[in-house]
Amino acid sequence: MNFVKRAGITLWARKGRSLLLVLTSTVILVFVMAGLIIQNAALTAANNAANAVGSTVSLSANREKMFEQMKASQSSASSTSNSETKPTAITMPTATVKQVKKIAALANVSSYNITNNASVNANSFKAVTTTTASNAMGGGPMGGENNSGDIQVNGVSLTAATSSFTDGSAKITSGRGIKASDQGTNNVVIESELASANKVKVGQTITVKTTADDAKTVKLTVVGIYKVKTATDGFQRNDPSNTIYGSYTLANTINGTENVASNVTFTMAEPAKTTAFVKAAKKYIDTDKLTLTSDASQYKTAAANMKNVAAFASKIVWLVSIAGILILGLIIILITRERRREIGVLVALGESKPKVVAQLFTELLAILIVALGIATAAGNGVSGVIGQQLVQQQTTQQMQSANGGLPGGGAGQNGGPGGGQKPSGNMGGGPMGTRGGMTKTAELQTAMTPVAVAELGGVAFLIAVLSVSGAAFSILRMRPKQILQAD
Repeated sequence: MNFVKRAGITLWARKGRSLLLVLTSTVILVFVMAGLIIQNAALTAANNAANAVGSTVSLSANREKMFEQMKASQSSASSTSNSETKPTAITMPTATVKQVKKIAALANVSSYNITNNASVNANSFKAVTTTTASNAMGGGPMGGENNSGDIQVNGVSLTAATSSFTDGSAKITSGRGIKASDQGTNNVVIESELASANKVKVGQTITVKTTADDAKTVKLTVVGIYKVKTATDGFQRNDPSNTIYGSYTLANTINGTENVASNVTFTMAEPAKTTAFVKAAKKYIDTDKLTLTSDASQYKTAAANMKNVAAFASKIVWLVSIAGILILGLIIILITRERRREIGVLVALGESKPKVVAQLFTELLAILIVALGIATAAGNGVSGVIGQQLVQQQTTQQMQSANGGLPGGGAGQNGGPGGGQKPSGNMGGGPMGTRGGMTKTAELQTAMTPVAVAELGGVAFLIAVLSVSGAAFSILRMRPKQILQAD
């Protein structure tokens, strides 16, 4: 009789044992399937997280070399003169807008943001004042002389692309925000508290005085009013309501630094190519004065979390597979010992031992095929629950190790293009310098794929082969005459 037919008759005749083997195999394969789905989904999420979070490269003054030159200058002055040495003034080097545009034209740049701000004094209106303990200390950051104005002008290209507006801490309540078309104009967006206190509405004009020349006034046209959710914490010098948003060209005009960019943030389209971009961009700047620093920590953290989940899922697959082989192998060995007489009779009647082993393998393979179908149906739900638990665990560990802080980066990291144009001049911060680009909790999209089913099928086949191997060894050693005599 054909061994495949015998396997079918045996499985049908022993329905209870077959059902128990199906249930045992299903549990094993469900966990293997969950591990495979989580592993594949986590690896995909790692790549997606890297591109979604992105990385940034900041162009700013090379402060390290500036201070080295300052120390050298002071040392030289002190050696040539015995008189009191005056403090050396530091001139911050800047890039030009032309240089920035050349760098932005390089490959892998999705957007760029020129960071500019200016300080002015209110003229036709009054700034919002907040009484805090810091005011009693002299009003300035160190309680000393303060040359800053009471109004801060944040130069941006698009208010919609700044972190304060993208993360919801600021929202346009009347009029519109700053657009790319506002470059070269004096259009501004003011905070609702400042507008309410001075009864200013959209379309009206306000004037401010420059801090460099108190006699020089600048007229500003209010095109929008925004409301900020961030409240003062008592440590900042100015109230958040005293922040005005305008084009980066307006901040440059107030500072008298037209076509100058003190800080620029480039957002990478592909974080993995950040190093190549930095190398190419250095050709357009004087590295003795300016420096390019990469902040790829956010996308690396997001990708690392998913890779950790994938690694853990891989361990689940291996551990459950090994446990399954041991459990089913032990069951098959016990079944083989129970069926010694049956096997002895078959061999005595002329059936070859390899075909007896093949019958056992066919029986187990049929059971695993049924279990594979059940595991395929149930694996997606189980993997979703386990996967999200693993992601939450990784996120919690990340937050605990980071102590709630994120390294690196400058202002304006969260800018993005609008209207098909590359923005520039995005401050990227609110009144408190709110940081954009905070790492978000990654979501694991688990889904059944043909690849996962094929992998599970391969694991099931491997389990069947290795589980029967132990029983096959004992069958090949059997002598039918001894078996029948013993029975």
